[in-house]
Amino acid sequence: MRKYLDINLSDQSIRTEELDGLGAVRVGRHFIAKTLLEQGAATADPLGPDNPLIFSAGPFAGSNFSNANRLSVGCKSPLTGGIKEANSGGTFAFALGQLGMAGFTLHGISDEWVVIHIPKEGEITFQDASPYLGKGNFEVAKMLHEKYGDKVSLGICSPVGEYGGLMAGISFTDPEKRPTRIAARGGVGAVMGSKKVKAIVVERNKMPEFSDRKKYMGSVKEYTKMLDVDPAIDNFRKLGTAMVGDFTNKIGGLPTRNFSAGTIVEADEGPFKLGGQFIRKQNLERGGETTHACMPGCMIKCSNIYVDKEGEEICSPLEYETLGLVGSNCGLTDPDDVARLNDVANDLGIDTIEMGATIGVLMDAGEGEFGDFEFMAQVLEDIRDGTEKGRLYAQGTARVGEHYNVARIPVIKKQGISAYDPREIEVTGISMMVTAQGADHTAGNIPTFQCKDKTTEELVAASLDIQEDCAAADSLGLCLFGRSVTNVQQEFIADALNNAHGTDLSEGFMKELGREALAMEWQFNKDAGFTEEDDELPQFFYDEILSGKEVAARHHTKEVNAAFRDIRKK
Repeated sequence: MRKYLDINLSDQSIRTEELDGLGAVRVGRHFIAKTLLEQGAATADPLGPDNPLIFSAGPFAGSNFSNANRLSVGCKSPLTGGIKEANSGGTFAFALGQLGMAGFTLHGISDEWVVIHIPKEGEITFQDASPYLGKGNFEVAKMLHEKYGDKVSLGICSPVGEYGGLMAGISFTDPEKRPTRIAARGGVGAVMGSKKVKAIVVERNKMPEFSDRKKYMGSVKEYTKMLDVDPAIDNFRKLGTAMVGDFTNKIGGLPTRNFSAGTIVEADEGPFKLGGQFIRKQNLERGGETTHACMPGCMIKCSNIYVDKEGEEICSPLEYETLGLVGSNCGLTDPDDVARLNDVANDLGIDTIEMGATIGVLMDAGEGEFGDFEFMAQVLEDIRDGTEKGRLYAQGTARVGEHYNVARIPVIKKQGISAYDPREIEVTGISMMVTAQGADHTAGNIPTFQCKDKTTEELVAASLDIQEDCAAADSLGLCLFGRSVTNVQQEFIADALNNAHGTDLSEGFMKELGREALAMEWQFNKDAGFTEEDDELPQFFYDEILSGKEVAARHHTKEVNAAFRDIRKK
């Protein structure tokens, strides 16, 4: 049994619903799509009172089931105009689970800025947020912990979200209280800001009740054993997500200087410093941490704590997407530079993918030189200060590119493309084209898939398969980095859900869950006015040969969607 809250900000009333069985299992991304469709949010103003902001924890939340304490945040995206599920690690979903909660939805708009406090006992309160307004996330987190104590988890609307910047995410605290785990994409932070909710404080309690606790704890232990012997998981533990950079740079799919090339450092130019091998070695030598859990109970520990030459922490985490978009895409080659900018971005609570894509476009427009760290730092300060330029920058890649009349604008559905050049890494490119989420790699990313000489139909089949798996994982609060186990152990996951919630699910449940979520998301975007044309890659990917690879994009929307329709009919 799980509680779900509908919080009306206009009058501060709260309605509580109880979810059990399948209701407690079909949560996360699936719940978001279903709820937004049912409430007619597709035609709502994304920054108006009729756009619900949904926080949904997975069915294992609050326990130590490894990598199963992810949080889904959903709404109509003010960045894309379509549906958005932004995913985050941290302690927030864990805290909700410990209170026996599946999540809550924020409706309407508050009259004044508030902090919502959800205690383990007593009533939820709405408190004055004025002391926290305009401050960076690190200062706000410190102030909130001083007031509410250490045994709480925080969700924070950043200063950029306060003024409606569309690259603003919602920041959640990690196990060491850093507000650096961000539901980053799609402008969800701007939606939180539009509702005048500065922060949400959730008290932690104890592991919630499960249907068969003994069997469930057996599932937890068995899952940990599966992770321990899996080679892919071992690589993530050693090298973190940065290891993807070693691969994409080698094959020529790394976004470089606003997607004008696919490799930042050739083999004869010295070591590639933006990948897992170099970063692990350097971070170990400096005394940093190369394995770090972003959420309680996770045994994968693919995150890190990156330090400078003196062993002082610069930021946590330093991840591949940031290394690709803020790093190589903007002409940076030193991870220290990327980490310093990442730290500022964390304080601002903004999406580093959108940030890096935006700055790359600014550099292409001649506003700054590729590789100019000081220019990038100034862009971030303009965003922090909310200057006229800063507020423009904070609207993201598509709008900045249009303002400066740039030819090369790497977006799909107005969202910045993730760190995989779709001319070389074609399946991920197709996933980013057709997903309702905008250009989001987490919708269906298999960068190592051999694409050469494959037909559009073959690549679409691979994309749809991984999209279903990713949608299912996002609907169960599972981190995608466990997929080398979860995607091939779907009967085990179904059994674990049965032990947790008394259901009677079979091996095919995950695929069914993923397919249902995708279908609802596509319907939402159709209702919002999206057409097939919105799935097309930017024209420059078709017109420009990827430097060093002699390839251009070869898959167009018409053929891709026709293949999708054929496969879904079967």
